[in-house]
Amino acid sequence: MRCARTPARAPRGFTLIEVLLATVLLAAGLGIAFATLTAATRTVQRGEAMAARGERERAVLGFLRSRLTGARPVAFASDPINALPQRFIGTPDRMRFVADLPDYLGRGGPYLHDFTIEDDGEHVRVVLSLSMVQAGLTVEEDGPVRPEVLVEGLQSASFRYRALDGEGGIGPWQDEWEMHEQLPLLVEVRLVDADGRTWPPLVVALPQAGLGFGGVAF
Repeated sequence: MRCARTPARAPRGFTLIEVLLATVLLAAGLGIAFATLTAATRTVQRGEAMAARGERERAVLGFLRSRLTGARPVAFASDPINALPQRFIGTPDRMRFVADLPDYLGRGGPYLHDFTIEDDGEHVRVVLSLSMVQAGLTVEEDGPVRPEVLVEGLQSASFRYRALDGEGGIGPWQDEWEMHEQLPLLVEVRLVDADGRTWPPLVVALPQAGLGFGGVAF
């Protein structure tokens, strides 16, 4: 007897539904991978931005602190009205005092530090001008003094000052420092970034605030 041979079946292909389902799963997997990568990238960028912002703040505040703690009761000019020596002049947007300049920043020796807050209507910046001081007078430069930008892109900035009151205690904060012949006891610097975030507060005690008086000329 002869056995009838069963014809071989042709290989079955994927149906359209299976292809669509595989495509959807692949797209979903790629979407999840892309979202994860994007989130990780943003996290890294935020971390780098925060680190850069923190480094910027430390550099600026550290420089301000070092200059203020180095303030000396040295006159840089004389009051045109009463001829008293001017050792510290302070307003909410400007302060001037003498401190020794490190050799790496110039020729060394006492320099008038002129910190000014400038507002261009859009952003605020803090600039510094340096001038040499000799024999109680500021030495005029041959050309115009070019201020160096200490920090820019701020929303606001201000200076305040504090001294002892009549009873030997610490007096209230003052926006204007009118006792130009002496240094304030404390100086506060307030800075606010363009996004409204307030910088860490900087309050500096001037070590030589009580020196340079009693008839001693500088």
